[in-house]
Amino acid sequence: MYKNDKVIRRYSEPFKLKILDELTTGKLNKYQLGKAYGINPTTINEWIRKYNRKDLMNTRVTVKTKDEITRIKELQKEIEQLKKLLLKKDMEALVDESYLEVAAEQLGYKSVLELKKKLNIKP
Repeated sequence: MYKNDKVIRRYSEPFKLKILDELTTGKLNKYQLGKAYGINPTTINEWIRKYNRKDLMNTRVTVKTKDEITRIKELQKEIEQLKKLLLKKDMEALVDESYLEVAAEQLGYKSVLELKKKLNIKP
């Protein structure tokens, strides 16, 4: 057998549904079923998604203390404040650039860059 030779397995629809039914009973989990039938648990996950069996999907439950929840809310508020501050700074920079464009035009410069050079302002 060559190094690149792989065995490709095709499973029938009834077989896939049988595995999902066995998983539904709860006697065996994905890993145990995979071991028993020689199936990778990720393949079983694909079948769960394919047949839209959300009842068999792993669920993640996060348990948090009141302190953690309070801290998360504080951090979310801080993020919102920082977003607003950043937006304000961007708007101020845009206004400043507009003033420079008007000033350059009124003073007879070809561009804002030329005016900045004349006034020793970093571009």
